[in-house]
Amino acid sequence: MASMRDIKRRRESVSSTQQITKAMKLVSTVKLQRAKTKALQSKNYFQSMYGTVTSLLVKSESIDSPYTKVSEQTRKAVLVLASNRGLAGGYNANVAKIVTNGPFDKNDTDIYIVGRKGREILERKGYTIKKDYSDLEEGGYDYADAIKVANKLMKEFKDGNIGEIYVAYTNFKNTVSQETILLKLLPILPDDFPDENSDDKGSQLMMNFEMDDEELLSLLIPKYVASIIHGAMIEAVASENGARMQAMDSATNNAEEMIGKLTLQYNRARQGSITQELTEIIAGAEAIS
Repeated sequence: MASMRDIKRRRESVSSTQQITKAMKLVSTVKLQRAKTKALQSKNYFQSMYGTVTSLLVKSESIDSPYTKVSEQTRKAVLVLASNRGLAGGYNANVAKIVTNGPFDKNDTDIYIVGRKGREILERKGYTIKKDYSDLEEGGYDYADAIKVANKLMKEFKDGNIGEIYVAYTNFKNTVSQETILLKLLPILPDDFPDENSDDKGSQLMMNFEMDDEELLSLLIPKYVASIIHGAMIEAVASENGARMQAMDSATNNAEEMIGKLTLQYNRARQGSITQELTEIIAGAEAIS
């Protein structure tokens, strides 16, 4: 059985850890409120952008573009949005898992990573880290950051180095619920985005454009890719702070429970020590008499 000194030392250690988890929970709560507001404000825009562009390109069968065709290049690129910090429960592991369990051959896949924790996991799994954008997280993910990442991916796609582009991130649903998502950005294929209004005759009408198709896509697609990436970044920030707040709340509660058990164990050990001393005193007094 552990001594009273050992129990007391362990209880103090757990109490110190609890103070840290409480502080981290408060910090994550404040960050979550800001990130949550930003995510909710931008969610409708990015969902509309995604739906509008994919619908436009799918319905426009006359457009002859590499953006709407299956490439002969089998190599794929995945932008993975994780975090630089741990202590967020299964946040980073879940993002990495959607890649490792996805339709990707590690020998034929380039990983563009945001988040050092995600990089560590995927490197251990044997994936090739093509580019690390982990420093972008410190700046809070401006739209300029999304453009920087999108331009790099688009260049690789246009140069024929990759045939498909995906983004893996965590979608913020609410404070206690986040969902990992693997979203295909390019190429945009009709089979990947079925028309939900296919029964509507109006949805079958061909689309006509004032400018040349190729010129239109050269302007539209980069903005589309950058907008979706920026939206995913915003969702990832809110999800990370939500996951960390939950993890720290659970850790704080577990520490409180452990402190209670250690206090009870300490009191029992202390009572046993007192009882033993009293027994020894009584036995000594009886021996003298």
